[in-house]
Amino acid sequence: MFRLAHVSDPHLGPLPEPRLRELAGKRVLGYINWRLNRGRGGMRPTVLGDLVDDLVAHSPDHVAVTGDIVNIALDAELEPARRWLASLGNPHDVSAVPGNHDAYVRGALKRASEAWAPFVKGDFGEAGRFPFCRRRGPVGIVGVSSAEATAPFMATGRFDASQAMRVADLLDRYAHEGLYRVVLIHHPPSKKPIHWAGRLIGTARFRDVIRRHGAELILHGHTHRATVEWLDGKDGPVPLVGVPSASRNPGPGRRGAGWNLFEITGGVGDWRTTRIERGFRNASSGVVEISRSPLVP
Repeated sequence: MFRLAHVSDPHLGPLPEPRLRELAGKRVLGYINWRLNRGRGGMRPTVLGDLVDDLVAHSPDHVAVTGDIVNIALDAELEPARRWLASLGNPHDVSAVPGNHDAYVRGALKRASEAWAPFVKGDFGEAGRFPFCRRRGPVGIVGVSSAEATAPFMATGRFDASQAMRVADLLDRYAHEGLYRVVLIHHPPSKKPIHWAGRLIGTARFRDVIRRHGAELILHGHTHRATVEWLDGKDGPVPLVGVPSASRNPGPGRRGAGWNLFEITGGVGDWRTTRIERGFRNASSGVVEISRSPLVP
């Protein structure tokens, strides 16, 4: 059995005090949003700390992080984010892809990729080149970047043709090697409607790659919700699984932060995946098991 943990959208706080010159353009809006919303109870470091403690206590074989690690991509956010990634495990055992908040302004994605290089670099190639590939036991990981700097009030992602060709090649290579293929991406390539300001540009292109080349599991963040959808794959339906924000403060009768643990068994032609949801049912529950079920379309 291979045990894969999935966590996303921690939006690490507290936000460092930016210098005045850093608040030009889009960052002004992000800073105001933090002060009025996320930093005032929407996202809680204590909630994130409890969730990480629970994840680490389960000793997964590997941890997947699907972006939005920081908030407005200040330089002062990068080193705390690197330390947070290291708290999940050593770089060999933690794979991360960026989200739109990690690429909040022009140049931010490059700086984040350099700061978090051991976690966003594949077995071959340089940090910041996507997609990256990592082979861990029976699992082949393909890390996709949908992150790009966008205009104010926009949080779109992009999956372009050049990345699509490389993803297709990696999926075929891992299929030939008999591996269980996991694709990591921040923005969901969902069939269900997503607000136009936060959509993935190139969704049809991504789904076409999966339809032609297949995969066993696709993990995403961005929506801050626990979801399961099925995409058409070469050899059958492929689960597309989202997870709540890792720092979302639970409230009375309101689900809070969560993470998923996938137990992968079987082999080529007979892979079996069980999804275990863990998180906060409400403000008083602490981290508990919410559900456990096989991923079957």
